[in-house]
Amino acid sequence: MTTKEIFEEMQKRIDANPGKLSGIKAVFQFEITGADPGNFSVAVGDGTAKVSPGMATSPNVTITMASNDFVDMIEGRLDSMAAFMGGKLKVSGDMMLAMQLQNLLK
Repeated sequence: MTTKEIFEEMQKRIDANPGKLSGIKAVFQFEITGADPGNFSVAVGDGTAKVSPGMATSPNVTITMASNDFVDMIEGRLDSMAAFMGGKLKVSGDMMLAMQLQNLLK
């Protein structure tokens, strides 16, 4: 999967199961580097979410990761906590929101 395909699929999964968004109001910024780079934001609020290409003006959480590691994490070959502890996944901003993000990615 490409970075763009992952975010397109993320929007479909969110739309299919909006219950996952309950209680979350935040903007997540993804900065994907490496062979298949891209910047995407996910704005969550009022039980909906919008995945958009580009940079958000004031994200609550910024996730930075290499594209190959991001694909591995999304496809279940790399545990997100192991990626974080190993320095492959960098988080800036609200760490508690970043932990809730895992539910959105599944």
